[in-house]
Amino acid sequence: MTGFIEWLENLSKKDTKVRAVLRRSLSFYPGTHVPAFPYVEPFIKDEGNSWRREMFYLVAGVWAAHWREGRAGAPMTLPRACATYQTKSDSASIERRFISLLDADRDQLPHRLRQMVALLKDYSLDFASLLRNEKTKNGLLNWLDPQKRTQNAWAREYYKTMGQETTTEPITEEESK
Repeated sequence: MTGFIEWLENLSKKDTKVRAVLRRSLSFYPGTHVPAFPYVEPFIKDEGNSWRREMFYLVAGVWAAHWREGRAGAPMTLPRACATYQTKSDSASIERRFISLLDADRDQLPHRLRQMVALLKDYSLDFASLLRNEKTKNGLLNWLDPQKRTQNAWAREYYKTMGQETTTEPITEEESK
């Protein structure tokens, strides 16, 4: 999956039109904006899997909308960025938005994801892991799993990060026993 985002990055360095076309594709249902086809179709391996196709287009679009030159900091996963944003802003609404995103069905997901990524405009996001985290095998490609593995993994990461971000005192060796 990393190859896809790297390829988009390299294309956009050569031609800024790539980002404009992919941003524009967010106005359409994922995978239906014909001008975006040359940038995404080469990476879709399973022609019969419409969900996979839609998620590649959605991630390409939110990547383009989120792109900023010279953004500082190491890329974060979406759940980590949400937890960090909530901690720094002290706003409870981010948690509600995050839970709404986790609860999104097939039709709601593109809209809620676009909103969340727009909210995180100041954070560097790991778009390759958004599509599919190679370590955990979770990501948008697995969103429709009946056991909701991706949503559960994202929730665990979010709340684990919240716990780390809000802990002000280190745990002593005695307390950890």
